[in-house]
Order: sequence, then C-alpha cells, then structure tokens
Amino acid sequence: MAGKDQPLLEVKNLVKHFPQKAGFFSQRSGTVVAVDGINFTLQARETLGLVGESGCGKSTTGRIILSLLRPTSGEVLFRGRNVHSLGKKELRRLRKEIQIIFQDPYASLNPRMTVGQILGEALKIHHNLSGDAARERMRELLEAVGMSGEHISRYPHEFSGGQRQRIGVARALAVQPKLIICDEPVSALDVSVQAQVLNLLQDLKREFNLTYLFIAHDLAVVRHISDRIAVMYVGKIVEMADRDSIYERALHPYTQALLQAIPIPDPHLRREYKQLEGELPSPLNLPSGCRFHTRCDRAMEICRKEEPLFLDIESGHYVSCHLYRQEEVIEREMAQ
Repeated sequence: MAGKDQPLLEVKNLVKHFPQKAGFFSQRSGTVVAVDGINFTLQARETLGLVGESGCGKSTTGRIILSLLRPTSGEVLFRGRNVHSLGKKELRRLRKEIQIIFQDPYASLNPRMTVGQILGEALKIHHNLSGDAARERMRELLEAVGMSGEHISRYPHEFSGGQRQRIGVARALAVQPKLIICDEPVSALDVSVQAQVLNLLQDLKREFNLTYLFIAHDLAVVRHISDRIAVMYVGKIVEMADRDSIYERALHPYTQALLQAIPIPDPHLRREYKQLEGELPSPLNLPSGCRFHTRCDRAMEICRKEEPLFLDIESGHYVSCHLYRQEEVIEREMAQ
C-alpha cells in the first residue's frame, strides 16, 4: 500500500530494447531502442501529458506500465509495488486499478459483440456481476459518458467515432480503476469531437478521482487536460515541467519547435515558424551525444560528443540540454 506522500506511479530508469532480426535464420541484426532510461512520477488525481513525435517510445512506455510488455531494465512501481514482479492473481487485481483507452475506437472494440457484451465482460471478470445488476451498472456507465442505456443492445459499427470512443471510456471505467492510460484517445477523431471527449475526460477525472497518463503527439491537445507535461524525443524525456511553465517558457529547442508548430486560430495573426531540419534519427542507429543535435540549429561541439544530463533547472522544470550548462560548456570548449 502506498504511503501518504508516495506517488501513485513511479517509473525508474525504464529501458526497452527490441532485437531486430534478419536473414533466413532470423539472426540478430541490431537493436531498436524504443525507451532509453526515462524517469517520472505520477501523483494520485494528477494528469501527466506524455508528448512526442510518432516513434518516440511514448506508447511503448504505456504498454510497459500496463505490463503488456516487459522492460529490458528499470522498474515500474504502482503504489510502491513493482508491476513486473507480480504473479498471475496479483496481475489480475492490478488490471482493475490500471486501464487503457486506445487510439482507434473501432479497432479496440470487438465488432461481433454488443455494447452490453463488451461492458459485461469486464464486469463479470473483475466484479462477478451478471443479470440485472450488470445491466444496471452498464446503464450507469453509459450515462456517465454521455450515452443512453438503450445503446446496450447495439453493435460498434452503429456508432460514430466519438460515440465509440465514449464506449471505450465506459469500458475502462467499468472496473473502477485508479489510473487510466489514455493512448492518443482523440487523435482519430474530428476536431470538434476531440474537444467533447477531452471535456468528458476532465469531468470523469473529477467525478471518480481518476489519475491519467495522457499520451499524445500534439502539444495543443494536452494543454487543457494536463497538470504536468513530459516531452519525449527518440526514447528520452528531454523536458518536463508543469503545464504553464512548458507553454510560457519552454527551455529545450525541441519543445520550442513543437510549440511553434501549433496553428494559431486567427488568420490575421502571424508568427515566425522555425521548421525542424533533418530526419528523425533511426532507433536502430542513434547519434552520439545529444540525440537532438542532428536537427538543432543551436548545437555545439559538446552536443555531438556528450549526452546531456536531465537536470532540475528551475524548481521542478527539468531539461536535458547543454545550453543550460553554459559555464561548464565554455570551459570545456576553451580547453580543447
């Protein structure tokens, strides 16, 4: 059981490598570095936004937390217990406390099952509910996500994308979790529907005292739902701070570029847009030193040779960038 001040979730030095195989005998030809030594904590009833480009390792991180993947090294502690050291019975109990909302609301729902069967499956497995008690609970869940109890007998293809995602949210709520991992939950939806689902998640968080790890590739999406934001780049967290600090004073050049890419909803306002140059490094062949130096217009010699530390620069504002160790950098470059 977690202590009073203990985080609900702790991720410590998390690493996940995938062996790459090729050839007739499937010999190992390399290693895909998906997640490479990340650390963060998540307090109860907090929302942490995990943001980055596709392929940066954020979804892999979510699946490791759920114990759908095992880490190469590192730990995931939920209420002080390592989720990857649990037995089968303990892992089943963990499933009640940690749930996920998937990106594609159609692919994540079985097309051959009605809404009632989808929700009833979770209620039967984790709460042993069936019959009238289960149907009543299903109606409560559907009404909580803004749908009608009459939808129980319908199939997923009979709903819009936004409605299907609401069903996915109801399924996650069915087991009364403490933590929900939201894996790009609105990226497949229209912009107007995105706002509705985000507002729903906010309301449910308050009503059920939920904690969210909100995974997204768009900083504009996480702005209104997150308390803190962590920015990932090719397997590393490069900046982490509370929401206001990130949007008002981003420190890492990568975070600054992501913010500049957010469209301004006013055709009369214009701003200078700094486009990132170069390609995203391959996780099979990562650059030496800082991984962002191949696309950074402020890169120094030390950036190509030495990986920057992840430092607390401004009381809770963490960044991994040599630009914020200027004195040490200057001394080293003068000595060369």
